[in-house]
Amino acid sequence: MTKQLLHLVLGGKVTDPRGVEFQDLSKLHIVGVFPDYDSAEEAWRAQAQRTVDDAEMKYVIVHLHRLLEPELPGK
Repeated sequence: MTKQLLHLVLGGKVTDPRGVEFQDLSKLHIVGVFPDYDSAEEAWRAQAQRTVDDAEMKYVIVHLHRLLEPELPGK
């Protein structure tokens, strides 16, 4: 069994499409928490594709495992 590396996928409208400052935190869309980068990326791609025509909408992957255990290597 491989080591679990938690990733969070979330999105929402941003103040500037070049950044990650969200307009309204109460309206963030939490897609979910995933056990590895590949499954997080798959979820991220699906959500990003659904909102491709909205320049203010942005989805991101947060590497939770890096926050929980910063000394561990991993994608």
